[in-house]
Amino acid sequence: RVLSMHQVAIIGASGFTGAELLRIFALHPELNVVAATGNIEAGNRVADLYPSLAAAYGEMTFAANEVSVIADADLVFLGLPHGASQSMVPDLRGSVKHVVDLAADFRLDDPGLYPTWYGEAHAAPELLDDFVFGLPEFFRSDLASAELIAAPGCYVTTSSLALGPLVKAGLIEPTGIVVDAVSGVGGAGRPPKPNTTFCAVDEDFTAYGLLNHRHTPEIEMAIGRHAGTDVQVLFTPHLAPMNRGILATCYARPTGSISTDDGMACLPAAYDDEPFVVVSERSPSTKATLGSNSCHVTARVDERTGWLIVIAALDNLVKGASGQAVQCANLALGLPETTGLTVAGMYP
Repeated sequence: RVLSMHQVAIIGASGFTGAELLRIFALHPELNVVAATGNIEAGNRVADLYPSLAAAYGEMTFAANEVSVIADADLVFLGLPHGASQSMVPDLRGSVKHVVDLAADFRLDDPGLYPTWYGEAHAAPELLDDFVFGLPEFFRSDLASAELIAAPGCYVTTSSLALGPLVKAGLIEPTGIVVDAVSGVGGAGRPPKPNTTFCAVDEDFTAYGLLNHRHTPEIEMAIGRHAGTDVQVLFTPHLAPMNRGILATCYARPTGSISTDDGMACLPAAYDDEPFVVVSERSPSTKATLGSNSCHVTARVDERTGWLIVIAALDNLVKGASGQAVQCANLALGLPETTGLTVAGMYP
């Protein structure tokens, strides 16, 4: 490929989010991949691990996860397991113009939350305030020219886009919110785990992370910061036998007497100018978002029980991870944020 304006290195490119970044960059007119790393796969060809990328990346091989591989890059994406970015970012900072981290290492603004939700103290707490939380629909102005970006979690993006406008408008109580969300197995990553093998997930549907899933404080932080109020969420994730997608069904108590029309009117008011959010009376479907950077949202008010329900769906590897990371990078680089990203899903 002809060298583009911006040179990209992906550290941790052998995982599913890394593969999705590579897929997106294959069609991105302004970003060119100069290095893709993966420790276990170092020396192996990208095409051998992901034949779907063969036509785009030919003989490119994975390099080892070393800071030295970024020598020709001005933009670095980190697709590493939680904890790994904390030791790399201090060395990356200053060496490249922009760093986008897809892990949870720099998402939370309170370092005291990491021991509680991640089981260990943060290794670089002094950098937390320097990272921009990469949810463009809420924090777009912060992303312009941002040097350090923390891309939100997939569950967080889905739940926040569903609930944020309603909390901000004062239509629902910011506490006592219930989020039931379902994810495809791809969100667990490429390395095999006993609970994510084919035989474990096929014909099964299970809740996990009961009462203590790590995305809980991030959901509360994202919605609370957007709405300007403290938020409390009871979050229960579920694993479904599908490759991709997240569907979040969120329940909240209205602050006053509202109808479905009131709830639905709030969403387009927030998202009519957003290229990647679709508001419709249709019930959102994970498959409708497959391969796209779009999030589909709807709302209902049940007059019988008094609950408001807001439902959102997205592709957890695109808008929930790599696509959103590219959207953030586009904004940081001064490019149109839709560059290289599609709003249309694949079907069937």
